[in-house]
Amino acid sequence: MNSRTRVLAGAALAVALGAGTLGAVSASATPAPAAPAAAPAAAPARADGDQNFTTSTHLTVDAATRAAQAALRAAEKENQKVTVAVVDRNGNTIVTLRGDGAGPQSYESAQRKAYTAVSWNAPTSVLAGRLAQTPNLKDIPGTLFLGGGTPVQANGAPVAGIGVAGAPSGDLDEKFAKAGADSLTK
Repeated sequence: MNSRTRVLAGAALAVALGAGTLGAVSASATPAPAAPAAAPAAAPARADGDQNFTTSTHLTVDAATRAAQAALRAAEKENQKVTVAVVDRNGNTIVTLRGDGAGPQSYESAQRKAYTAVSWNAPTSVLAGRLAQTPNLKDIPGTLFLGGGTPVQANGAPVAGIGVAGAPSGDLDEKFAKAGADSLTK
């Protein structure tokens, strides 16, 4: 990197940090407005017609970690070495646990299975069966149509996906993923 690029990058960083600091100082210096009353999760359209905002449900980091641990424990009970990934509704990874001895390919596979399950709100074994009718599904980036992924739902809507990879079959991977999802409803 030449010196001009370094100077410009440093200046941009200084401006960004300064703006963040100024925003934090000014935000903490202003009194907080009164919190509005909590709206119900499925609030009807407001009378003034403002339909620009929605409310959604998200899995907490604590819940995602517990679900991943439950899936990992289920695999360990059957002497399987797996990786478990939990992604949010948007497919962003919340937590990944790589079990002792899990293969290197299992990390990415678990994440992709979780992403696929939450994207279609269906277990990946079901989605793998749909490839016969729609083979182009497998071309969607980030997806993996092998058994081992299951969605986590709240009120019938997907809020997360759990993917497991590393067992000798997708059926086992999916069994462990389901154990993780089931742990959230106990």
